[in-house]
Amino acid sequence: MTAHVGALALGVGVLAATLTALLWLRVALLGRSAVPARAAGWLTLAAAAGACATLEAALLRHDFGVRYVAENGGRGVPVYFTVTSLWAALDGSLLLWLLVLTGCAVLIGRSRVAAGDSLQPWASTVLAVVTVFFFALTYFAANPFTAVEPAPADGPGPNPLLRQHPAMGLHPPILYAGYVAMAVPFAYGVAALLAGRNDPRSVARMRRWTLVAWSLLAAGITLGAWWSYAVLGWGGYWAWDPVENASLLPWLAATALLHTLLPAGQTAWLRLRSIVLACSGFLLVLTGTLLTRSGALNSVHTFSASALGPMLLGFLLLSAAGIAVIALRRPPQRLSDAPARPPGSRPTVLSAGVLLLVTLGAVVLTGTLFPLAVRAMQSRDATVGPAFYGRAAVPLALALLAVMGLAPILRIRRAPDFAALRVPAAVGLAAAAAAGQVGRPGITAIAGCGLGAFVLAGLVPAARRRLGGHDAPRPRHLLGRAGWLLAHAGLAVIAIGVAVSSGFGAAAERQLKVGDRITTAGVTAVLTDVSRHTEGDTMTVDVHLRVHQGATEATVVPELRYYPARDATVSVPAIRSRPTGDVYATVLGVTDDGSSATVRLATNPLVPLIWFGGGLLALGGLLSALRSLRRPRRVAARATGTPPVLEAAS
Repeated sequence: MTAHVGALALGVGVLAATLTALLWLRVALLGRSAVPARAAGWLTLAAAAGACATLEAALLRHDFGVRYVAENGGRGVPVYFTVTSLWAALDGSLLLWLLVLTGCAVLIGRSRVAAGDSLQPWASTVLAVVTVFFFALTYFAANPFTAVEPAPADGPGPNPLLRQHPAMGLHPPILYAGYVAMAVPFAYGVAALLAGRNDPRSVARMRRWTLVAWSLLAAGITLGAWWSYAVLGWGGYWAWDPVENASLLPWLAATALLHTLLPAGQTAWLRLRSIVLACSGFLLVLTGTLLTRSGALNSVHTFSASALGPMLLGFLLLSAAGIAVIALRRPPQRLSDAPARPPGSRPTVLSAGVLLLVTLGAVVLTGTLFPLAVRAMQSRDATVGPAFYGRAAVPLALALLAVMGLAPILRIRRAPDFAALRVPAAVGLAAAAAAGQVGRPGITAIAGCGLGAFVLAGLVPAARRRLGGHDAPRPRHLLGRAGWLLAHAGLAVIAIGVAVSSGFGAAAERQLKVGDRITTAGVTAVLTDVSRHTEGDTMTVDVHLRVHQGATEATVVPELRYYPARDATVSVPAIRSRPTGDVYATVLGVTDDGSSATVRLATNPLVPLIWFGGGLLALGGLLSALRSLRRPRRVAARATGTPPVLEAAS
């Protein structure tokens, strides 16, 4: 019965999404009432919500007659991870995707359609078409509601890596929401091409949703890095994994877009650049979806191989080709040229930053897709490791930090005041010099520390000037300015955390018997006990270590967990965290008699700065998005040559 109800909800969703697309097209072409289209949109949302609720209920009731539950559910799985199993595998994650997508489409459809405003109907049409595709993809190629006969008595539960950490309930939904929110700027970009216009109203809407997507992606990426660090046991948080890159690419595109969006009065080139970035951001989301859900690349993050690959690739290519055709046939109307800016002005420096962001994205995309190209042309496997990104991507990221440090100090309409660089530059040089005196870090770590300090030092006078004093903002501008400052500060803090943790960390590995010790970077761990216990469907080996760090002592217990139903073993690290850094202990193996264990002990300095900086980053974007939501309606009539991001920062 459950399988039939869920399949019915998906079928209704396909039909309702198709009807929604046709009705919004009618509004866009003929100017008819939007009420029927909105009603159809609500029906589409109800279908997606019904499908999600049906599958969640089946998981909680252990209804193993439903294929998805039989493959990913289990009676011994804790309730929390039973709930999160909804997005633990391919088919269920698509349902969550649909729920967020239809919710965004309803929110866009609720906007009032002013007389002569064809952008919102066109944008809703584009979103509805995207919804039709994902409903059809789920219904025909990844239907989780296939009936299983006879139903098994129990299931294996979700992938063991997905039931180790509470971030399973946060990271995937937030990241999916960020992915889906990128469809809205895409829809407005395509709408601008279809309508042949890009007025201040469309710019405000595009920027608002780009801020939402950017904030969600920032939060999702940070949570993913934290989760990887806390669960995978290798001691790192970013491995340039293909799926990690697939989440980074849309965020880079959204960052570039936020610094490119201009109100009316822009040149044809600037207008086209913002539309290209908006469209590219969602096309990169589709690319990441293809990589994650087709089995094309191997990763601890990817789902197993499926039949979705050809359909996703076809939709990606069709979308890109359709945008190109529309752009060639109906380019946006040309507006007046933007006022000239001095070479050293803030808009000029921001343009350089956008170019660096695009170049960095191209490098990451090249490294991500290179193994696929080699496999297609030479029928052999190839990998692109961190060394490539360290040589090609990290220098670009450092250059971006330098641009970030310059932007708050420079002026919008006047030549730069180089005297304002003295204090930030001195602070940055001092930080770099201090980093060079500690241990033997590489040039990248030294540069990261120096540039991060340079950015933070430049933000201090900017905050004093823009949040108080003679340039104190009106209350309605405060959120935008505070958000801008927090986001830039968050990136600088992340840069320092990454530079220090990667350049100054230390690790040791040794097989220990009870009473033996292992030492690294002044931290000593003594093996005190090895114990075993079984809980639910999990067999666990606990390795008790007494950690001595300076004058303090603490016991940490890294674990090996074995899941018989999936014949999988997971090493769960133990982390002793302080503001100055972490002690990270991992079990690599235990003898059968439990007399000894192989332990890896590492020190990771200033890693907590990364999580703190990621929080500042997401919070800054959220505050800016709230400021955008409170923007007066007269923005639709305003036409200036100043980018909104500069307006908030000036």
